Amino acid sequence: MSCGCEHDKKEKTCIEIVPIFNTLTYNEMMEVARITVARSYKKGEMVYMAGDRGEKLFVIHKGKVKISRISPTGKEQVIRILGPGDFMGELSLFVHGPLNDNAEVLEDTTVCVIDGEKLKNLMVKYPTIAFKVLEELSSRLERAENLIEHLGVHNVETRIIEILLDLANDEGEVVLKMSKKDLASHIGMSQETLSRKLSYFQDMGWIKLIGHRKIIILDEESLKKSI
Repeated sequence: MSCGCEHDKKEKTCIEIVPIFNTLTYNEMMEVARITVARSYKKGEMVYMAGDRGEKLFVIHKGKVKISRISPTGKEQVIRILGPGDFMGELSLFVHGPLNDNAEVLEDTTVCVIDGEKLKNLMVKYPTIAFKVLEELSSRLERAENLIEHLGVHNVETRIIEILLDLANDEGEVVLKMSKKDLASHIGMSQETLSRKLSYFQDMGWIKLIGHRKIIILDEESLKKSI
């Protein structure tokens, strides 16, 4: 399957929407397009699994993908949720060895798969691509270090409150990009604990739960005081 990377004014291709390529000229983007193919996945399918050979860069064109790792005891740790314009598998471009995480599709998704070896040649030709990849890796490292700090230092209530405040928009609305089960895994607790604490916050009048994915912050000051 071709990558569908012909220039289309109605809908941008994955090459155009991903930040590591958006500073390239159209002709330079077409060079990336020539080493790219598109693959479609249904909800629940795996783009790749830990242990697979990498050497490819995966860019999400449409849909949503969960990146996770499984502990030796079988417990899942959600690393992040990715959407259109995000990329994954980048470490395999620089570290020789199998992939160490899992990429599971959360909804019907189209992924552009870029040949890693040929992409590295383009990085030499266009260093901007390499710098953009490094910027994203640095950002992910900072987020990972912050998460490790939160897991090690903060109690359960503090972790939940901080993630709510971080995800809230200017109107105090939180729309979760992941299920509560995955959110609980991401911040290091059971789904039951998360649900119990959210219900407690609602009983206190601090938040309002709407459906499975929406939370309205009603009393931000009280939330902050309880940290």
